[in-house]
Amino acid sequence: MRFRKTSVSIGLGALLSVGSLASCAGAGDAGDALQVLPAATAQTTDFGDRRIEDEIIYFVLPDRFENGDPSNDRGGIDGGRLKDGYDPTDFGFYHGGDLKGLTDRLDYIQGLGMTAIWLTPIFENNPVQGPEGLESSGYHGYWITDFTNVDPHIGTREDFKAFVDAAHARGMKVYMDIITNHTADIIAYRECHDPEVTGGPTFRCEYRYIGDYPWTRRASDGAAINDGFLGDDAVHQTEENFANLTEATWAYTPFVPEQFEGVKVPDWLNDPIYYHNRGDTDFIDEDSLYGDFAGLDDLNTAHPRVVSGMIDIYKDWVTAYGVDGFRIDTAKHVRDEFWQQFAPAILEHASGLGIDHFHMFGEVYVDGQKPQHLAKFTTNAELPTVLDFAFQGSARALIVDGVPGLFMDELYRADVIYENGTETARQLPTFLGNHDMGRFAGFLRESDPDMSDEDMLARVRLANALMFFGRGVPTVYYGDEQGFVSDGGDRLARENMFPSQTDLYNDNDLIGTDATTAESNFDTEHPLYKAISNFAAIRTAEPALRRGEQITRLAHREDSVFVFSRIDYDAGTEILVAINAEDTAQELNVAVDGRSETFSALLGQCATSATAPTSYAMKVPALDVVVCKSEFGAD
Repeated sequence: MRFRKTSVSIGLGALLSVGSLASCAGAGDAGDALQVLPAATAQTTDFGDRRIEDEIIYFVLPDRFENGDPSNDRGGIDGGRLKDGYDPTDFGFYHGGDLKGLTDRLDYIQGLGMTAIWLTPIFENNPVQGPEGLESSGYHGYWITDFTNVDPHIGTREDFKAFVDAAHARGMKVYMDIITNHTADIIAYRECHDPEVTGGPTFRCEYRYIGDYPWTRRASDGAAINDGFLGDDAVHQTEENFANLTEATWAYTPFVPEQFEGVKVPDWLNDPIYYHNRGDTDFIDEDSLYGDFAGLDDLNTAHPRVVSGMIDIYKDWVTAYGVDGFRIDTAKHVRDEFWQQFAPAILEHASGLGIDHFHMFGEVYVDGQKPQHLAKFTTNAELPTVLDFAFQGSARALIVDGVPGLFMDELYRADVIYENGTETARQLPTFLGNHDMGRFAGFLRESDPDMSDEDMLARVRLANALMFFGRGVPTVYYGDEQGFVSDGGDRLARENMFPSQTDLYNDNDLIGTDATTAESNFDTEHPLYKAISNFAAIRTAEPALRRGEQITRLAHREDSVFVFSRIDYDAGTEILVAINAEDTAQELNVAVDGRSETFSALLGQCATSATAPTSYAMKVPALDVVVCKSEFGAD
């Protein structure tokens, strides 16, 4: 790993200018469909006709963003932090942010140049779970008990409707974060969690493998357990076959502790027959699909009832609120066959409501530059797009680790492997960090704890430029625009925007500011807020940066230098983007379209003319970006 340290003066551009629903009741029994909700307010066409690649997404955890209504901090639950899950001093508990607070801050988000908001799951969660001494809360939204209701800690269904309507009135889209892979950790197993069976303390259930599978590393032993469990989801794909299956030697014996009986909504989710019940996954081989994610109850997504039930649940949210898309959690841990049914059913339903622009992107968590691991979910699983983890790994390698520019070219060369090739690649949400892996600034701090604030700021700005001007849909993780620096991943990267009482967050040294997370951090004068809003303004004004073909012009074999063009052939526009992650200025001669003769500057200093046909000279300061535009006329 190498770094090139320098003091850099950063030039920044101008800022971008810029009803009531009743609660949905659950199904009465396993065969019922969910109650159909009232239709949402009709959408306006000013954003409904906007293409997916035209969006800029702001990703936010409502609990950590803004507290608009302190009365809901405890979710209406009595009994203290281990009952209600509220403790603003603990990074693993609810802090008080809510939907009203998010709605109140729409000016701030839109001022940043964002056109869409993706918020973590809003559904009602198990408030607290975990072994004694290691408890934490469902503030993040991924431990769902009631799939039909809003978590009372962040508001009500009426609050969500008000938020969606307010966003739509501004021309902003709303993407819900959804889960089909698991529920909260409610189901227990006799062999692991019942002292009468274990003869002592309870313990973690290791995953049980199926003995006759070719990739099996070890098989379960002993007599059949759990008679009547429908568990062979890899073979039995019909309702009839499920009904005929009478035993499963690889599953544990499930039971629901008395205090959790009937807590899940819709009611069919309370029956253990719809779960794998095979113990905790270690994310390898078959258990990546069939195991419990850190104890969370893993749904049998091959069962027809689970497929139809999940489709019904999420159709109803689209009907009720007219949301614009779904981010799909843990997509890689669900069988492709499920997505092949789920995705077209949701898209067809949304289209029937007039939401033809409805978009879905799956979470396929991979480390490093592995586009082949992502692309198969757009081909085999038939998901429209996925989060571009490969871009994240490549951008981190270029700007944090100092790999040569050639590495970025390798990423973009693989765009053809996605379904519909580069057309799909232009619609992949790109990002620099998130709530699971941590923040980009945190990666910088980890790699060089002594890096100056000025260098940190320059590199974060540069990474955002790469994201905003390259192909894909830029996705900003809340707080990055305020210089937040995570101490690590997961809870360590989920700081408050409103004043925090968590010491572990408040001792962080933020970049580009003297503020701490103990203060309110909605500063529209922060240098990163201004830089990102400027990038957003440039991108929004230039169709070539959103929809244009991307062509690598220079991928340096030794230095962290990467230059590419975005070309809109219909408009006759070429925009040249030069990324210099070195600590010295670069003088470059790069190829351009033969018709690109004169240039103007969109960002930085640009020569006015090509040096020769198909050749252009650029000077790029250290740790900086230069963006130059040529208009050669339409073909």
